[in-house]
Amino acid sequence: MRAFIVAACLAGVHAAVLAQSVSLAGRMGTKALLVIDGQPRTLAVGDSIAGVSLLRLDEGSADVQVEGRRLTLTMGAARLAGTAEPTASNREIVLSAGPGGHFITGGAINGRPVQFMVDTGATRVALSQAEARRIGLDLTSAERGMTATANGNVPVLLVTLATLRVGEVQVTQVPAVVVPAPMPHVLLGNSFLQRFQMRRDNELMRLELRP
Repeated sequence: MRAFIVAACLAGVHAAVLAQSVSLAGRMGTKALLVIDGQPRTLAVGDSIAGVSLLRLDEGSADVQVEGRRLTLTMGAARLAGTAEPTASNREIVLSAGPGGHFITGGAINGRPVQFMVDTGATRVALSQAEARRIGLDLTSAERGMTATANGNVPVLLVTLATLRVGEVQVTQVPAVVVPAPMPHVLLGNSFLQRFQMRRDNELMRLELRP
């Protein structure tokens, strides 16, 4: 009986490893910024963490190995290890849910890598002032406005993002707000999401660009 329980536990651990969501969020020098089950991790080629090994890294893609299986990651597109590769194109984004059911993925604003979290309750894409400065947004001519939050009205800067890319899909001229408070992710709000037909299949979210 004890041997059976140990075997069952090991099988459960194996299944948990194969169920990891892995995405390439960016590159930091010679290291890759991977998001593994929603947690950002930096790895150099040859490093391993949380059951994921980095085999290759270039500007827009990386190869990783999970439980002996080699996966190719493109910037911002999530992969669910142990399953068939989700179909994606330059018109479709496939995201997998991380811890807490949040959809977190890497991508880019104006060609600079950022970390997004899907927020269907946000009217616009929203990012912090610190993130705006990091990616080089010009805020000198930004229009000032106010937005309502749980803590009351907050002053914001209204901007338009020249390009916003998730996976292989890029859209242009996306309205966004810059807020003074720090934020762990850029909120992927409805100024981006409304350009897509959204469908959720269990732990996968599919966004198909509208005609």
